[in-house]
Amino acid sequence: MKRVLGDASDETGNMPTRRDVLLTLTGVGLAGFGFDQAKAEGPSGAGFTSAVAEPVIEWNAHIFSPDIQRFPFHPQAVYKPDVSKQPADPLAAYLKRLDDEKIDRAVIVHPEPYGDDHTLILDCLRREPNRLRGTTLFYPKDPDAPKKLAALVRQEPRMVATRFHAHRGKEFYLNTFADAGVRALWKQAVDNNLIIELHIGPNYARQAGEAIAAFPGCKVLIDHLAEPHLGTGVEFADVLDLARFPNVYMKLSGLDYFAPDGPYFESARPFTRRVIQEFGVDRVVWGSGSPAIVDKQMPGYSEADRANVKGGNLRKLLNWNT
Repeated sequence: MKRVLGDASDETGNMPTRRDVLLTLTGVGLAGFGFDQAKAEGPSGAGFTSAVAEPVIEWNAHIFSPDIQRFPFHPQAVYKPDVSKQPADPLAAYLKRLDDEKIDRAVIVHPEPYGDDHTLILDCLRREPNRLRGTTLFYPKDPDAPKKLAALVRQEPRMVATRFHAHRGKEFYLNTFADAGVRALWKQAVDNNLIIELHIGPNYARQAGEAIAAFPGCKVLIDHLAEPHLGTGVEFADVLDLARFPNVYMKLSGLDYFAPDGPYFESARPFTRRVIQEFGVDRVVWGSGSPAIVDKQMPGYSEADRANVKGGNLRKLLNWNT
């Protein structure tokens, strides 16, 4: 994509900072990764060698297996997908997709139909220990959930997060973030240095903020832009207010839920631009679809900034250096 140096103010509202220029010139992150220097278009349109070399990291995919004898759905599953058409080896198929999309690493998300049975995701992490990390899911209403989470992390340290669900139409897991079971599970996650993954709607943002404030320094990732289509504009103001916490990150994903013009969803750009401005480019992470979504949603940002959103920010957040 061609980029003119003076254009940054058009999309971000700010001229490039000295830090932006230095990052572009010095190529932060090149040492220690072993990635080849990327080719990019310069101001004149001619190709030049860029030193932006962060890994591309996806955080979104669910793995489902057609082998329901080995990987059965949980009795409390909130839905049961048709897995009959899934490939016999879904992990191999997923890894091929990563290769095809030139995605270097991925955090795979434990799906709800398996409940708190993590057998399948554990199998994936054992088979592909270097390229993958995983997330966990437990029931906050289960008094043993914190102990189960601690035991799982001891068993598999590649688990990096635990996920909470709360939005309109999905009150099965919790009714309020003030619930004692939610707070106990949250604390266990923090004690194990896990990220809190929040799949919330805008109507839960204010009380989520109260939970975040109760655990200073906790690391939080908000899924799918907080599902803006499931709330009101007034409620989404509470989502933007979560940017006041320095360790809260926003996932640039779920655009297909409210924007019809895939695969890049450029109609959503006025909205995503506002969210990116609020959280800051260092606390936005790409999540799903094609990594090119980042380029389409952030045309006025530097190549280094877009590389961080595609994977650099997650690499730092997860301390995933090898």
